[in-house]
Formats: sequence, structure tokens, C-alpha cells
Amino acid sequence: MRKLIIAASAFVVAASSTAVALAITNGGPDGNDHPWVGALLAPHAFSDGTWEECSGTLISPTVFLTAAHCDEGEARVAVTFESSYDSATGKTYWGTWHADPLYNQAQSDPHDIAVVVLDKAVKGIAPARLPKAGSLEALRVGDPITSVGYGAQSVTMGAGGANFHYADVRYFATGSVNSLNAAWIRASMNPATGDGGTCYGDSGGPNFLGDTNIVAGTTITGDFVCRATNVDYRMDTESARSFLKTYVALP
Repeated sequence: MRKLIIAASAFVVAASSTAVALAITNGGPDGNDHPWVGALLAPHAFSDGTWEECSGTLISPTVFLTAAHCDEGEARVAVTFESSYDSATGKTYWGTWHADPLYNQAQSDPHDIAVVVLDKAVKGIAPARLPKAGSLEALRVGDPITSVGYGAQSVTMGAGGANFHYADVRYFATGSVNSLNAAWIRASMNPATGDGGTCYGDSGGPNFLGDTNIVAGTTITGDFVCRATNVDYRMDTESARSFLKTYVALP
């Protein structure tokens, strides 16, 4: 979905093509630094002409990892790995949607994970890596987490509430681990401490261990104005691995 799953329906959400300085939040354009990060494209353009609905990661030549709550209600979906997507000229890959059948939005373990099995292998892009079972237990408070995605680049407050600005461009930012529990990584994205993180449209996108290409977790939710906490679903758990082993070889 365009939004992370938080209670946002009561707020005014507007998109704008106005140029903004910050991205993903308190980050910058990714260029070709993370070419294995892509976007799940919406079936139809949004009112501002943008297309990216969620983000995700190539984890094998034919498997794209994202979040179950990004379900468009379509069995057939398209993704792109263009760092700046143009619907007229951008390259897309079609595939079949598969979400964890146990997805239920429970806070203890939502099983909020899905893949797109692509019709054809993606050539010229090396897939990202998944973590080993239980390996994230070694994370400590303050460890860096690199978030990448196509979500809102900034949030501005106006008379009507919060406005979220999108540009169909891949961005990255670095935050720091706040806490870890059985299903979740919570990371600071507070710009006052130099951290950055995720926003609406980054759902399903990767959060890498430091500057590696290991997907520690996928973006699921956060605070409404995208300035405090980035909440990510762990990829090293038995729940995540039980779903993923059907589609990829696990480390």
C-alpha cells in the first residue's frame, strides 16, 4: 500500500511534485548504490502521477521481497528497479504475488511478508542477501541500519495537516537501532540526532545491516509524520524463514 499500516486515515495526506531537500527521511538520492532495491508499482497512477506503491528487494534472480500489507488485490503485479522511474520509459518486471497465508497484523508476529515471483530472471543485478537464522540477536543499540525505498521524500505541515511529497525516486538513509524483540527491529530516524529512516511508500523495503547488502528487516510501520521510529519485521526469525524457504535458498 502507499502508506505504512498506521492509523492515518483521519489525516489529510497530499502528494506534491515540489522539489524537496530531504528524502526517505533525512537521507539522499540512492543513485546506483542499491540496485537490488525496487518498487512495487500500483495498477494505476496516483493523483499526482506517481506509481510506486511499496518498496522491496531482489533476493534471488526471480524473487522480489516485500510486505504482505502491500497486497493490491491482484495476482499479477509489476516491479521496477529503476532508481528514478518514468512510466513511459522505465523497465518493469511482471510476476505473481504470494503473501504469507498467516498474515494477520498481530503485534506479536504479523507474518507481514510477501514475495513476487518474477516471470523472468533479472539480469545485471546481483540479489541482496538474507541474514542467517537468529543472527540479528547480535544487534546492539546504536548499530547502524540503512533504509532504502521509494517512499515520501519529506513531510511538511500546513493548515490542512501533514503533506507527504513523492517523486518516484529511490532514496536511502541511515538510522540506528533502538531495540529488538522477537519479531521487530525498532530504529531511530530522528533527524535531531542525525538519523534518517522510512515513510509512506517505503513499506516492504529493506533495512540493511550497516553498509552491507544483508536485509535485516523489511519496513512495516512508524510514526505518522516519519520523524521518530522506523519499525521493521525481522528476516532472521523462524516465521520469516518458514515462508521464505519455499521461494529461495536460505543462508
